[in-house]
Amino acid sequence: MRFQRWRLDAVDDTALRAAGAREGWILESAESLRVGFGAVVANFSLSEGLDGSLAAIQGLSSETVTGPPAPSGTGPVAFVTVPFSRTEEVRCWLPEHQVIRTSVGSWWLTSTASSPEEALESLHHVPAADVRANTVIDRTYQPTPDGYARAVASAVDEMRHSDIEKVVLARRVAGQTERPIDPAAVAERLHEREPACTLYGMPSLRGGRFIGASPELLVSCIDGAVTCHPLAGTVALPEGEDSVDYAKWLMGSAKNLFEHRVMVDDIVDRLSQSCEDVRADAQPSIVALRSVAHLGTWIQGKVSAAPSPSTTLELLRLLHPTAAVGGIPADRARDVISRLEPEPRGLYAGAVGWLDTEGNGEFWVAIRGLVLNGDHFSAWAGAGIVAESDPIAEREETRDKLASILVGLGATALSS
Repeated sequence: MRFQRWRLDAVDDTALRAAGAREGWILESAESLRVGFGAVVANFSLSEGLDGSLAAIQGLSSETVTGPPAPSGTGPVAFVTVPFSRTEEVRCWLPEHQVIRTSVGSWWLTSTASSPEEALESLHHVPAADVRANTVIDRTYQPTPDGYARAVASAVDEMRHSDIEKVVLARRVAGQTERPIDPAAVAERLHEREPACTLYGMPSLRGGRFIGASPELLVSCIDGAVTCHPLAGTVALPEGEDSVDYAKWLMGSAKNLFEHRVMVDDIVDRLSQSCEDVRADAQPSIVALRSVAHLGTWIQGKVSAAPSPSTTLELLRLLHPTAAVGGIPADRARDVISRLEPEPRGLYAGAVGWLDTEGNGEFWVAIRGLVLNGDHFSAWAGAGIVAESDPIAEREETRDKLASILVGLGATALSS
């Protein structure tokens, strides 16, 4: 497939966000915006997941683009979803139209159309987001709040008598609203509420849409430079209060610092298998969101060979799932998760991101998201459990995280 690339003047990012959220693909951070829309011209899905062969992705390298020189990542790009389970299908879509705003503010269009006007025509007819409040008429929790606390207590007991250092346990809320949920409205709310996060919108596994705002960069590989920004350790931030004292508490919390350090050490060890000069910041920093704050550490390295789409996926294969959403040791933690969580996670705690033909790519941890299908929704939240964890405190952490996600529905007081 032959693509053409053009440099553009500014594009209506509200219309782009709505188009990407409803029927296309969107990844928007504070630095850049990337939206795909239109028909799918190629699919490079990996049916056996990350544990299978990565050969199918090699077809992405054969895609070509003509046009003026442009920064990395502005040519044909595949949007990718990776489930939490390493054996479930990794889906990769190459849409016919893609608009990118780079970190320096330049706009680029890559398309199979014959002109920019033809490619962008559909954006002129995108309805505005329906941001009216939507009443939740039914909701259930799996497990129940008390059931989740019991699961945490069970995990803590097991950790005190084994070599498991950390395990992340999650719970889910599912519900129904009085009218269909507009994915564009959810995207707008999350974008406004969490501007420091990366907004994402992708097809969900079984119909509907997966819309969220992730604070956590799983891995970036741009021109061979590798970056990770894992988060672990959390404190709730009451609305309207100064976060300074809460941040000081988090930086002095032995439980949270231990949880964070074992995760950072694990990622450094994994990256060192394929990267050179892997380095992590000596101390974590505070990543403050609207309702919670996390400990975060920047980790950097460089791939030893010229990157390709398979190289970037190999990094993903090395890292996913990190201890931020799985645990340590990874295999033992996944066993605990499968026993104590009542249902598979699907895309929750997986990854969302992009790959280009030159091997560049970025992936974020797929957390803080809503699966939307008509008037039905579901959302997950998890907490990192260590041997010193308090079941009630961990339950309250997931409550606060769910509250920060469900605000995207335009409703309040939904978490329990």
